[in-house]
Amino acid sequence: MSALHRIPSSPLHQFVQAIWLHAGSSADEARLVADHLVAANLAGHDSHGVGMIPSYMVSLSQGFLQLNQHTTIEKDVGAVITLSGHNGFGQVAAWEAMQLGIERASKFGIAAVGLHDSHHIGRIGHWAEQCAAAGFVSFHFVNVAGDPMVAPFNGSDRRFGTNPFCAVFPRSNGKPLLLDFATSGIAFGKTRVAWNKEQQVAAGYLIDHQGKATTKPGVMHQEPYGSLLPFGLHKGYALATMCEILGGALSGGRTTHEETLVTCHDAIFNCMTTIIVNPEAFDAPAMQQEAEAFLNWVKRSPQSGDAPIMVPGEWEESNRLERERDGIPLDSNSWEKICQAALQAGMPEEELAAFRALAQ
Repeated sequence: MSALHRIPSSPLHQFVQAIWLHAGSSADEARLVADHLVAANLAGHDSHGVGMIPSYMVSLSQGFLQLNQHTTIEKDVGAVITLSGHNGFGQVAAWEAMQLGIERASKFGIAAVGLHDSHHIGRIGHWAEQCAAAGFVSFHFVNVAGDPMVAPFNGSDRRFGTNPFCAVFPRSNGKPLLLDFATSGIAFGKTRVAWNKEQQVAAGYLIDHQGKATTKPGVMHQEPYGSLLPFGLHKGYALATMCEILGGALSGGRTTHEETLVTCHDAIFNCMTTIIVNPEAFDAPAMQQEAEAFLNWVKRSPQSGDAPIMVPGEWEESNRLERERDGIPLDSNSWEKICQAALQAGMPEEELAAFRALAQ
């Protein structure tokens, strides 16, 4: 089994910034990418954290990821805006899209933002948290255009992406309620983490290239490829279908079919349709009290075991507290791949040596 390191978040953030600065990103772009990736690890979502760097570097080297791009408005009708990300970093495109959507929701009470042609936008909860920090509710439908990894219900091969859905509700006296999940049983990145750790995944999440159940994460990373399965059988599949259409087609982007298939699995392109709502626009003066009454009611249920009852978003917050204190866990295989990506970006050996010491 691959050894585990604990890396403090602040110097890890500096390392990620330095990698993308050497690769050619502007200072703002390098910071936004580092903000997002390290925050994903702190939240406990290692599948969307710094372990993505080697994949991004491959996408950059093959001409898919474009550095220093910004969103442009394709259509603007006030409360509804369509944006193109121009194949640039999703961590920049999604941040800019949410900023614009927040401005419009402040003006109109509600806004819809369609973002297409964006490189990987990462952990969707990050963008929902951006909306919640401004006091807004948001809903996010996302697809992974042209990079199928998930088999349909009753199917046996990959036909669509992990297609996340996300929603957030800001609380006046607490952390926001946050729902953020892939519509596959597990995210693709979790198979990468398990593969690097030389571990298997739980049963019920994977099938091999023959459509047979397996627990080996390598079927997602080595030919002949297998597939992820939707969560909840037909329910996850149906929600994934709606994310494909609402996130891909409605945003002005593409859905997954023969004409959109990509040849490089490191070239991850997302489309996202986001609805941002100012809760103060509703006639709901007791909204916060009603939300808290419900949450308190749920938490008073007698525990069925040792694990506490959590509401959406609390798992991530508990991870943040622990990892800010103890460091971010990274297996040695993932760490070495990140260091190799730093060299590929142009980081000198002597500079890398100082960052390598973080894992000693």
